[in-house]
Amino acid sequence: MIGERIKSLREKKGYSITKLADLAGVSKSYLSYIERNMQNNPSLQVMAKIAAPLDSNIEYLLGEEHLPKIHEDELLDEEWRSIIKDAVDEGMSKGDFQALKDLIRSNMWKESIAETSVYSSEKKKTSNIIILHIDN
Repeated sequence: MIGERIKSLREKKGYSITKLADLAGVSKSYLSYIERNMQNNPSLQVMAKIAAPLDSNIEYLLGEEHLPKIHEDELLDEEWRSIIKDAVDEGMSKGDFQALKDLIRSNMWKESIAETSVYSSEKKKTSNIIILHIDN
C-alpha cells in the first residue's frame, strides 16, 4: 500500500524515481524497493523525507483515505503572497524559485562549513599555547 501511494503521487507530480530520490535524499534503489513493495517497513524518517516533496504526509502514505487539504491562508500571509505574485508577474518560473532556494541552501551550507573551520582553527590555536613558570 505504501509503495502504491508513493508511486501514484510521484507520477502525478511528474517526477521520475531518480528525481524523487534526489529531492527526498534517499537512494534510488531503496525508493524503487519501496514502490515495488519489496521494502514494506521503511522508517518514519524515510517516509517523512519522501512525503515532503510529494506534498503529502506520513499518515496518507500509511493508508489514511484522503490527502490533507492545505489552505493557502494557513501557509502564506499577505506579504508572502504579494512577493510571490510579483515574482511570477516578472517572469519567475517554478524552476527559478527552486534554483534560488537551492542557491540559498548551498550558501548557508558553505557558511556553516566556514564557521566550523574557523572555530576548529581557533580551537587549535588556543590548544597550542604553552605557559612557562620560572622560579628564581
